[in-house]
Amino acid sequence: MVGVTKGDDLSLGSMTAHDTEVLYQKGIATVRDLISPPAVKLSPNMMQIGDIFARTYFVIAYPRYLSTNWFSPIINIDFSMDVALFVHPIETADILKQLRKSSTQVQSQMSIEAEGGKVRDPILETAYQDIEALRDKLQQGTEKFFRFGLYLTVYGKDERDLSEKSSAIESLLEAQLVYVKPAVLRMDQGFASTRPIGTDTLDVANNLNTEPLSTTFPFVSSDLSSGDGILYGINRHNNSLILFDRFKLENANMVVFAKSGAGKSYTVKLEVLRSMMFGASVIILDPENEYKHLCETVGGSFMKIALNSPVHLNPFDLPKKNDDEDPEGALRSNIANLIGLLHLMLGAVTPEEDSILDRGIRETYAIRDITEKTDVSQLTAQSYPTMSDLYAVLQNMDGAESLATRLERYTEGIFGGFLNKQSNVTLNSQLVVFNIRDLEEELRPIAMYIILQYMWNEIRTEMKKRVIVVDEAWVMMQHEDAAAFLFGVAKRCRKYYTGLTTITQDISDFMTSRYGKPIVTNSSLQLLLRQSPASIETVAETFYLTDHEKFLLLESNVGEGIFFAGTKHAAIKVIASYSEDQIITSDPRQLLEIEQAKKDFDAGI
Repeated sequence: MVGVTKGDDLSLGSMTAHDTEVLYQKGIATVRDLISPPAVKLSPNMMQIGDIFARTYFVIAYPRYLSTNWFSPIINIDFSMDVALFVHPIETADILKQLRKSSTQVQSQMSIEAEGGKVRDPILETAYQDIEALRDKLQQGTEKFFRFGLYLTVYGKDERDLSEKSSAIESLLEAQLVYVKPAVLRMDQGFASTRPIGTDTLDVANNLNTEPLSTTFPFVSSDLSSGDGILYGINRHNNSLILFDRFKLENANMVVFAKSGAGKSYTVKLEVLRSMMFGASVIILDPENEYKHLCETVGGSFMKIALNSPVHLNPFDLPKKNDDEDPEGALRSNIANLIGLLHLMLGAVTPEEDSILDRGIRETYAIRDITEKTDVSQLTAQSYPTMSDLYAVLQNMDGAESLATRLERYTEGIFGGFLNKQSNVTLNSQLVVFNIRDLEEELRPIAMYIILQYMWNEIRTEMKKRVIVVDEAWVMMQHEDAAAFLFGVAKRCRKYYTGLTTITQDISDFMTSRYGKPIVTNSSLQLLLRQSPASIETVAETFYLTDHEKFLLLESNVGEGIFFAGTKHAAIKVIASYSEDQIITSDPRQLLEIEQAKKDFDAGI
């Protein structure tokens, strides 16, 4: 059915080709029709565009001096906003005439006040100096003059939200002595000026010369070079070097998050190698045999921990006496660590059993004449008790039958050779690697706990520049006591001139633990390499990433990501020299080629 209104002329014979084309175009839905809001409501100090509220501001005054990157807090604010910058050049000759006139006026005013016996006016003197300095630069051609308009359109889901965001913008700018006003009664012109069409319909500008104008450039890359330290990589924003000495930060800890195959072990091995060149000792907990080639190349000590391994670590060992350490505190601390280890080994433990374990461990030490008063520096590895001694003590304690039964497998059962012997390890090499690849999955968190405890005792015994590396840390984070111990090391190692590097590929498991976030916040350096789509939201929430940074981490190549140092961060590309690459590579193909080259060399080929 077609409705015809009286007076409509539908005679096709009377229509020209142009009229027909116009009618045809009116019936076609364009992109403009699709993106246009259903309505626009104008108010004196805001406008409503569909369901969105908007308010446009313009800058009316700047301070005498603008520092570089002053606009960065506005650009990086955590809500949506449109910013428009309009730069209108002005002829230098015209400005020089105006400045000459202004200089004469200021000079005259100063002379009049001087003749009248008035005290000199610093404001007039400063104005005169500024005018003359600007005249010199304009005359020499090192500066130019511009009319500069800066507009900001803020959006809110309702009037209250808009007011809160507007207040945030005003506060940020006024803190830097940059003053703005809303475009009252001109909101439509302000909104149009911040559209990406390059039309300045608002036309509210300030006079700026080149130097202060350059500080308003919105895209500023962070320079993460501290001037010394080791090379972590190349800043992908500006190709500058990212140099840092982690030991000069508030703490020397670092976390590395990346999916499998993104280059996290390669990156950490590169940092380890370069740290050793600067005199740092390194101890590595290696779950997957990734550091063996590096260890052999630099002449380090490679400790293989397995059920039938000749290498043993006794969790009952105490740190050697330190002048700053209370001997009573050292024993109590180790007892607490042992209880945490036994929680991993024995499973669920009741409060009553916890108390029994505490008494049992103290009695076990007492059997070997080790008390709070013992001079630990006089003890040897053979002086300390083992798990068998604790097992014997528990067998003779009331209420400890269940504990003794569960502990038996670690003393006389299938795991008896794992942790039931005195330590026979010395950490004399600059690089020490503890490898647990051949351990059963069930024993891995226990082994990692014992190794980390042994590292911690060594750290407390002798203070020196050290880096501790814990790879696949998510294994420990799945267990409350192991995670708590790892966090304790991260929090306290700074006092012993030590930095902890925590590496994980499963950020979800890591951050699920209540100790995950504290470990991250206690790390001055943070490195994010390529992430999986499944974990990117967790990463973004933890590190407050923008959508662009999320996309960057999803699309990064091997060895590329985002490097955080304190409050700054930048996109990074990790690079190694040919020699370094040969030492730290984990590529099986390259490793086979290197092994073959060694054999050929030994054979004289």
